Amino acid sequence: MNLPHTIKQISPMLAVADMKETIQFYVEVLGFSICMESPEYSIIERDGCSIHLMKAADESVLEAVRGHTDIYIQVSGVHALWEHAQKFKDRFKMRGLLERDYGMTEFHISDPNECLIFVGEPTAKTS
Repeated sequence: MNLPHTIKQISPMLAVADMKETIQFYVEVLGFSICMESPEYSIIERDGCSIHLMKAADESVLEAVRGHTDIYIQVSGVHALWEHAQKFKDRFKMRGLLERDYGMTEFHISDPNECLIFVGEPTAKTS
């Protein structure tokens, strides 16, 4: 299929329980900046990529998405970001650094809403 348009960006939209706590996680742990902030809807951004955060309508929404929402963020410098993220290991569930058979070196961290974030970069080739 050849459609006459291009995709400029894809931004995940995440349901959140506590807007301030969620924004704090993405800013402190992953280095995002706040573009727009309100109690019901916020946008965070880093390097031209954004994540939209929506206050969950009620607990049933959170029950449906908790542990069932994942994001993959490809970065450069995954080792340095992993070193930084480890400062928060007592506050957030994480696992890392892993060299995956699909060619990525990555770590995993759960945000305050139990969205699993995969952070990775292509594994360096060694000769």
